[in-house]
Amino acid sequence: MIAQPSWLLWCSLCYFLICVIPQHKGAERKTNFREIEKQILDQILGSKTYDRRIRPSGMNGTDGPAIIHINLLFRSIATISDVKMEYSVQLTFREEWLDERLKYDTKNLNGKIKYLTLVDSSKVWMPDLFFSNEKEGHFHNIIMPNLYVRIFPDGGVLYSIRLSLTLACPMNLKLYPLDRQKCMLSMVSYGWTTDDLVFLWRDGDPVQVNKNLQLPRFTLEKVSTDYCNSKTNTGEYACLKVDLIFKREFSYYLIQIYIPCCMLVIVSWVSFWLDANAVPARVSLGVTTLLTMATQTTGINNSLPPVSYTKAIDVWTGVCLTFVFGALLEFALVNYASRSDAHREKLKKQRRQWEMEHAAALEAQQAEHLDEVTGFALKPLVRHSKDRERARRYEYELHINGLDGKRHPAAECCKNWISSFQMRSKRIDVISRFIFPLVFAMFNLIYWTTYLFKENEN
Repeated sequence: MIAQPSWLLWCSLCYFLICVIPQHKGAERKTNFREIEKQILDQILGSKTYDRRIRPSGMNGTDGPAIIHINLLFRSIATISDVKMEYSVQLTFREEWLDERLKYDTKNLNGKIKYLTLVDSSKVWMPDLFFSNEKEGHFHNIIMPNLYVRIFPDGGVLYSIRLSLTLACPMNLKLYPLDRQKCMLSMVSYGWTTDDLVFLWRDGDPVQVNKNLQLPRFTLEKVSTDYCNSKTNTGEYACLKVDLIFKREFSYYLIQIYIPCCMLVIVSWVSFWLDANAVPARVSLGVTTLLTMATQTTGINNSLPPVSYTKAIDVWTGVCLTFVFGALLEFALVNYASRSDAHREKLKKQRRQWEMEHAAALEAQQAEHLDEVTGFALKPLVRHSKDRERARRYEYELHINGLDGKRHPAAECCKNWISSFQMRSKRIDVISRFIFPLVFAMFNLIYWTTYLFKENEN
């Protein structure tokens, strides 16, 4: 009696081990979620249930326009070309919309399938969006095409792709290189009007920028989004745009352009301190600085597009070139004054020699003729010449000191200082040593005040 229950227990245990457990494991092995995904895709994308040529319905299944939410991620900005007026970007472009024809049931899957992923966007309907200011663009296909389409259980579709674009960016270079440029990325529907298709920015942060984004000569100051729907003869089309505000880095241009130009202008002033007779040294210095300045100006213009207006850099290089050219012209004036002074000195010597000979002849004549009348007749002539010289000097003093007869200390000091240099060529050099730096300093004050104010105002 005791052995029978033990035998029944042993038989039940063997049946459980042999029959029940293997069936349970077999049931687990038969749940293939990849196979379920295939079945769902075949079901929702079948030719009898889905036609990619037909756009999705509007919100809540109405006949309104399909709503497309868009967001972007700027991965990098490679170049910003002033000459071609364009910029190159690499971005991740995403579109989201709801297509109720793509709904599927996941209640019995215990959350194992959150969405379905496709790598072929031609299987589903796609918005006909294009970039209106695009010059060039290409997809990335290494190692595989960098795109995906996700289909969610509620019919939501997410399309993401990596793109490289070269986009037009019209620039206003009036304040160059103290300028800011606004470059645009415009996205427009090509064929669907706003009655069928509407673009909206995604809520939250629709445009993201890589935190490690670095630009060689610019700083990305601001990113803003806006709507730009356009009306044509064929209807109104949805449009979105992104405005990128770039500020040019001035330190590069300060080191490469402004400081070298200042140095060339200052070097041209060295000729004012050289002797007026050092013709080879002054000519070579003036011509060398002029050619160097002209070469630098040409190099700057070659790096910019030809425009019809005057840029800030044109004002700077033009004035610096004028100062260098003025220093060369100053030497021409000094050289002419020097030759004129030499000619005047030669005439003075000849006149002095003639006066001495004439005085000797008069003395000899006076010695021969002891007549008093002749002696008295000569004195008024000499006295008259001295009176005229005295009157001329008095008129000059009136001109310097003022008609009222009052002497101005500054004018008197300046007159005495200039009069200390007998040669006119030397006077021109001395005056130039002060006039040129003073005028250049005034130009710098006006230039930087004007353009920095315009930059801040802009």
